[in-house]
Parts: sequence; structure tokens; C-alpha cells
Amino acid sequence: MVENTGSLLDQINDPSELRKLKVDQLPEVCSELRDFIIDVVSTNPGHFGASLGVVELTVALHYVFKTPYDLLVWDVGHQAYGHKILTGRKDVFHTNRKYKGISGFPKPSESIYDTFGVGHSSTSVSAALGMAVAARLKHEDDRKIVAVIGDGAITGGMAFEGLNNAAVNKSDLLVILNDNNMAIDPNVGGLSNYLLDISKSKTYNRLKKDVWEGLGKLNGFGPKARRLVQKTENAIKSMLLKQSNLFEGLGFRYFGPVDGHDVVYLTEVLESLSAIPGPKLLHVITKKGKGFKKAELNQTEYHAPGKFDKVTGELLDCECAVNKPPKFQNVFGHTIIELAEKNERIVGITPAMPTGCSLNLMMEKMPHRTFDVGIAEQHAVTFSAGLAIQGMLPFCNIYSTFMQRAYDQVIHDVALQNLQVVFCLDRGGLVGADGATHHGVFDLAYMRSIPNMIVSAPMDELELRNMMFTAQEKNHGPFSIRYPRGCGCVVDWQQPMQAIPLGQSRQLSEGTDLAVLTIGTIGIQTARAVKMLQKDGITVAHFDMRFVKPIDEEALHSVFSKYKRVVTVEDGVLQGGFGSAVLEFMTDHQYCAEIKRIGIPDKFVDQGTTEELYRDYGLDQQGIYKTVKAFACKE
Repeated sequence: MVENTGSLLDQINDPSELRKLKVDQLPEVCSELRDFIIDVVSTNPGHFGASLGVVELTVALHYVFKTPYDLLVWDVGHQAYGHKILTGRKDVFHTNRKYKGISGFPKPSESIYDTFGVGHSSTSVSAALGMAVAARLKHEDDRKIVAVIGDGAITGGMAFEGLNNAAVNKSDLLVILNDNNMAIDPNVGGLSNYLLDISKSKTYNRLKKDVWEGLGKLNGFGPKARRLVQKTENAIKSMLLKQSNLFEGLGFRYFGPVDGHDVVYLTEVLESLSAIPGPKLLHVITKKGKGFKKAELNQTEYHAPGKFDKVTGELLDCECAVNKPPKFQNVFGHTIIELAEKNERIVGITPAMPTGCSLNLMMEKMPHRTFDVGIAEQHAVTFSAGLAIQGMLPFCNIYSTFMQRAYDQVIHDVALQNLQVVFCLDRGGLVGADGATHHGVFDLAYMRSIPNMIVSAPMDELELRNMMFTAQEKNHGPFSIRYPRGCGCVVDWQQPMQAIPLGQSRQLSEGTDLAVLTIGTIGIQTARAVKMLQKDGITVAHFDMRFVKPIDEEALHSVFSKYKRVVTVEDGVLQGGFGSAVLEFMTDHQYCAEIKRIGIPDKFVDQGTTEELYRDYGLDQQGIYKTVKAFACKE
């Protein structure tokens, strides 16, 4: 056994060294691990509260299970900071979410302990079930598979698809429900209330406590243990018919709820469960932000707080400074209230992101017309379709990267029926530190391929207001508006909103050497680059296209009639995106010109600051300037 001299965490470079400790040393490991996370995240911003809440569970899992042979799947991935620190990345954890550093989410290419990529939620049960079936097919009967699902991920429909199938497969799978009653905002819906009822049931908890005490008195886990478990299950079914257990109804053996912050007790529970075959679910109660008072009291704010004082908890990155323009999501939040006050058909929908997308502003003012549906993007879209077909006008706000999860619903339930649903795609473009799982670079391409869909991207916040006004003024059918997270310009709230004719671009500068066509906020960087080119004697006709679909054909006819060199700029994927639409127009109308497309190549983009990533892909002001100049001056 390792002696408890100095820092225990310093002696742990992988879980095998953790398992050399005595069980009574684990509370100290947890304390040191929690302090380590606080120290690093306070100066290197990242997801904070979720990982603090699972410190004890993380330590217990790696102590009991023989990782990496036994497989842990974390869901959602931002609760896995402690896991990363214990699995060989303690010395590089300061690079978490940084350019060329480690990912903020489990990533199999980064570590053998990261068994599955889990940037998006609610995937763990399905993935873990696949691993469990694979282990059975490979005759790895001693391999244990554990899915840790929490921070709101259980509200996603895919989690229930996995649970339903796992019961049928009868695989040796342990699902741990990390129940902190939170996602980013507080959990909502019937399941949240159901779990709360279970956790408060004195009869249920007393009966489960008797089970664990009984198991603890047994020397082994043979026939006696199995009979005891069966006896308990029968007792529950007979005594608690009025409080039927959802998970047992699905075919899981349900255990809990247990205290998720008692690491010693958790190791005992996990040891016991590891010897019970078949699908099992352990319900663990934790507190998001555990061990940091401000994070416990302000769980939404400290989900990802930016830099903060690790002693006082004071936030040091204030995004609401008076000299900063409002962020796009705040413009959305205020604008939808303005529109809804005048148009009683308007309702707001978000899948678990009311604070992130600023729909919480409308939720406070018009709670009866605002709906947080939980982490359920597919449901959000079809729920919006149901509202629309009955005459309501839903503004469905979903982050670009998460809208990918509801693509069939967009096509089948909205576009095919040509319903008036306004999709506000927040976090478009390269979002920075969250990396490959969160960049919103695919939406222009995947939306423009859908019949009936209008695809737009405002260049600045004033244009966002005008686009939202346009989308609700008439029934244009499905209407997609994509915008980034960052700031652009100061908004004059007194300026009246104006409708933008569908498919109408605007020309920002005149020029004779070549034309540059942009879509969305990348036009701001391009406009600055165009001014630099003018100083070099290169004059550029710059068009802010505003719509990818319908595209401004009149403007394109004019461009291709005048210019033999055309540049397109977008902060989305080049394949199938805005530049592709321009190329298709040129080919369809038999124009002959050279086109240079600037955008995201056919690859996934890792994390970094937005400035670093835009520079890497030539999408910053200097990069656009150099590319356009070289193209203009080529022989």
C-alpha cells in the first residue's frame, strides 16, 4: 500500500496507482482532486460545476473497476475532468480546451481510458451496450462496462432507446444515473420530477438500505446474494405498487438512490454491483459544484464560469461590460420579446439551453409562451411542428452543432409539410474551446439541401433583428437563421426593424478587379480586408449575400457578367456550403469565371480560441486579405 505522505494525488499517474491506496485514504484523494480542478479551472476556463459534482464517483469507479480493461463511458463529457486527471493527464491538464492541448471532453484518440467520444449528450447507454455486446461476442466475460449518465443527459430520448434495448439484450451493463437535477439550467419535465420523488421516498430508500446491509454481511456473491436481490425486488414490487419504478419496468435492476459524495460507501456499492450479472442501474445523488460554495449556490452561472477567484469565487470574466457590444444570443433574447409582444402567435422553444441562448429572458416575461423541453432536440423540432400546424409561430432556438441531432425531424416534420417554424441556430461557425464536437460549421450545407427551407445568416446584430422580423412577418415556411456567439456591433434598440426581401443581398463596396461574396458574420472580417486591399490599389466589389437559399440570382448574374474572378468566404464547410451554391449557379447558367472558395476544409477542427482557429483556416482579416490579394494578382 502507498503510504499517506505528502500529496496523494501527486503519487497517482494512472488508476492502477490509485488502487494501491487503502480505501480510507480515498476521501483525501477526493479533496485533493477537487482542489486541483478548482486551481486549474479558475485560471484556465472550462466546464466547472459538473466535474466537481462527480469527484467521489470518479475516484470510486477507477478504484473498483480495472480500467482501462473495464470500460467507462462518460455522458455528458464535461463531467470527466477528474477522470482525465486520474488517467495520466494531470501534468497537461492546464492545456485543457486550449489550442493544441487536450480536449475538454473524453476523446479516444487522446487516451485509452477515453472509451468513446461524448461531446453530445445521451449517447452513453447505447455506446456502452454496444461495448457490452462486443465483450460477450469476444468471450470477454470478465470485462465490466459502465455508463455514467448525468447533468441532464437522461432527458434525451436516445438514452431511453438505449435503456429499452439494453433490457432486451440482457447484457452485463451497469448504468450509473448521476442525478444532480441540473443540465446547464435546472432539469425540467416529468422524469426530473419522477427522480425527485424516488430520492425522497423514505420507504423505498429504507428498503434499499436493507439490501446493501444484507449484501455486506455476505462473504461472497453466489446463490445467497442472488436470492437476496430477488427477494428484495419481489418485496419492492409488492410493497410499492403505487410507486412503480420506471427502470425496473424496463428490465433493469434498480439500486439506490445513494449518496454520491460518500466515496467509501460508493466503493462498497460498486463492488457489490460488479458481481451481479445483467443490466443494472445505480441511482446516485450528487450536487453540481460540490465543494465550492459559489458553484453550489449558483449552479447555472458556474457551469462554465470563465476565470474566477478560487478563494472568493468572484467571476473575473464579465461578459456584460458596458463597453462591449451585446452578444448575438442577447440580441435574439430581447428581439423575440419585442416581436412576441406584437405577435401573439410567437412562442419560444429550446432544448435545455434557455440561459445559453437567452430565451430565459422571454421565459421570465412570458412563461406561458416559452418552453424548455430538456435535452431533446428531436422533440423540440417536432413539438415546434405541432405548434405550427395549429397556427402558432415557433422560434426554435438550437445550437448549430445540436441541430444535427434533429435533421430527420427538420426534413420530415417541418420542411415536408412546409410549416412556419423559425430555426435560430446559435453558435454558428467555429466556437472555440469546445472543439470538434461543438463547432457549428455544417448548418449552411445541411440546411440548403432541404426543399422549402430558407437559409440565412446575418452579418451583424442589426441584421439578426431584421431577419427575425422578416421570418415572422409572413408565412415563408421553414426559415433558418444562423449566427455566432460573439459580439459584432452596438445595437440601436430604437431603430425600427425592417423586413428583408427574401434572397436579396446588399453590396458593401464597389470595385473593378474582382468580386467577393460573403455570408454571415465573416463578412465583417472580409470588409476590413477589402479596405486593406484598396490601399494596395486592388478594388473589390463586396457583396453580403445574407441568404444562401434562395440565393440572390440577380446579383450573381451581375457579378458573373462583370468579373472573371470571384471569391466566396464562409465560416462553414466548403463541401456543399455557400461557395458550392455559387459554383452551382455559375455552372447552371454557363458562366465562365475563376472562383476561389475560402472556408472550412473537409476535416474536423480541434479546439482553440476562435482567433487561433480562424487564423489557422485563413478566415481572419489578415488571412482573407492575403488570399484575395494573391488571387487578384495571379497571372
